[in-house]
Amino acid sequence: MPDHTMDVLIDHATISRRISDMARAIEADLESEVPILVGILKGSIHFLSDLGRHLRIDAEMDFMQAKSYVGTESTGNVRILKDLDVDIAGRHVILVEDIIDTGVTISHLVAHLSIRSPKSLRVASLLSKPDARKVQIEADYLGFSIPNEFVVGYGLDFDERYRNLPYIAIYRRSSD
Repeated sequence: MPDHTMDVLIDHATISRRISDMARAIEADLESEVPILVGILKGSIHFLSDLGRHLRIDAEMDFMQAKSYVGTESTGNVRILKDLDVDIAGRHVILVEDIIDTGVTISHLVAHLSIRSPKSLRVASLLSKPDARKVQIEADYLGFSIPNEFVVGYGLDFDERYRNLPYIAIYRRSSD
């Protein structure tokens, strides 16, 4: 018997439509500029790929990796495991994140990159859990606000599992 349940929260077709809308908003804001999309590994990989494919303007991509979770719990400490490979001074940068929940990780990354003098620094997040915020930060481009539940799929994981699901699901341990 499984030790958890998963209930679909957002299906793939709905995710795809919303990412297309987000791409149109980015295009409207940046028109003829070439932004650098910075995917925050590992969770943003599906979102970053789809967002990049939906954009009709040229864009560059790079990656960062930060860790602040163990299992379903935020440690409150952000460690940068991989930093950028490119210079962002004078460039438009969009941090592409899978989810903003406590806000600790993304606010740390924004502060970390702000000192590098980007022309602009924006955040695109597929998901936001406003009720989980410890640090008040909002995405410039947001896919969906969701309840304060632990979610998996579409890049989000539980101990590295379930990233490959094509939808977002609420993950509940059977003992919860």
